[in-house]
Amino acid sequence: MPSFRSDDDNAAGLVAKDVAGDNAAPLTVSEISGRLKRAVEERFGFVRVRGELSGVKRAASGHLYLCLKDESARLDGVMWRGGAQGLPFRPEDGIEVIATGKLTTYPGRSTYQLVIERMEVAGEGALLALLAKTRARLEAEGLFDRARKRALPFLPGVIGVVTSPTGAVIRDILHRLSDRFPCHVLVWPVLVQGQGAAEQVAAAVRGFSCLPVAGPIRRPDLVIVARGGGSIEDLWAFNEEAVVRAIAESAIPVISAVGHETDTTLADHAADLRAPTPTAAAEIAVPVREDLLNQVAELALRQRRAAARPLGLGRERLDARARRLPRAEALLAPFGQRLDELGEKLRRGLGERIGVARHALQGPGARLSAPLLAARLDHARQRLEGLGRLLVSLDPDTILQRGYVRVTAADGRTLVGRDAAAREAVLSLHFRDGALAVSPAGLRPARPAGRERPVPPEQGKLL
Repeated sequence: MPSFRSDDDNAAGLVAKDVAGDNAAPLTVSEISGRLKRAVEERFGFVRVRGELSGVKRAASGHLYLCLKDESARLDGVMWRGGAQGLPFRPEDGIEVIATGKLTTYPGRSTYQLVIERMEVAGEGALLALLAKTRARLEAEGLFDRARKRALPFLPGVIGVVTSPTGAVIRDILHRLSDRFPCHVLVWPVLVQGQGAAEQVAAAVRGFSCLPVAGPIRRPDLVIVARGGGSIEDLWAFNEEAVVRAIAESAIPVISAVGHETDTTLADHAADLRAPTPTAAAEIAVPVREDLLNQVAELALRQRRAAARPLGLGRERLDARARRLPRAEALLAPFGQRLDELGEKLRRGLGERIGVARHALQGPGARLSAPLLAARLDHARQRLEGLGRLLVSLDPDTILQRGYVRVTAADGRTLVGRDAAAREAVLSLHFRDGALAVSPAGLRPARPAGRERPVPPEQGKLL
């Protein structure tokens, strides 16, 4: 037992002294801090604390620092990086949570704090408040604007589905697509609830957008993010900011089909179109093949009718116009009548022409009597005989019968002078009974001018 000292002994001194029988040895600061730490941790080794988050701060190391408070007190808290990364929601100021961990002290500041191992939203009401707060923040960024919504492809060749590979959802989607319009489906398997679900869904949506358009695995033309129904807690992964941002940033149009018709998540607001159920998403994604075939057949029929209609209208117009045309007999009758009139005029004209010609012929013909014609014929004959005799007398070869000779050059020209004959190499002498070729070289030289032998009067000159 510790001993008690008198008033004189309790008087403060300048130097601390050990008192005989006193077993309360002084403790160092570290010793008292260590004892407090052990006492607190032994007494509050496992506690669950409900309070409102305040001063939430995530350090660069990944640790999460915060305060839990209520109307009259506050408690510092810390959550190490491993636990903070696995939180199914984003801690924000004002959210009421239930934190599970152990109470400990921090000797460096003589404070105590709660080392949090698990943290949950305190009830559905608090979860809805967190949802409203997150929605307002993301909506303020414009992630839910209608102007961001894109039109879905009419007939996608490849559809990507982000969902659990083992649930009934994927079977319903595949069955419905097969019934309506079979197409190629790429399934990206993910967790759809619990820890890590939001990260997997966001990675799947971004993964589809990163596929090449014409690569070995073709990028989908449409993405369906699907999950079956459940509580707000089951569907919470689709309210996470990571999922909402991935859908809003997707390069591919996205249909959100999370939960039942009455369930609404932030993913529905970020998607290009919300489907009430996964089966409805499949119905929205593709048209009915039979309906398309019927529409094509109907359009082909309308095309044929449209092509045949001008032909039918033209035939009707032609028939109507043909009925208004006169008959061929009526068209040809005036020409036939005209032909008859011209034929009659021609007949009369020919008759008149013959009469005129006959009358004209009778005038000169009356003057053509046989004796007159015979006298004219004898006169013409006598004139012709006189011309014949003159022609015979003028023929140069006629005088050859009387012993004359006609001299010609080699080309047949008649030579009438001595000089012209002397210039020719060969001369032809034409006698009564034939021609004789001679050379002018054998002729005697020409006599001097003025000494030409006179021609006997009875012989005459040849030239």
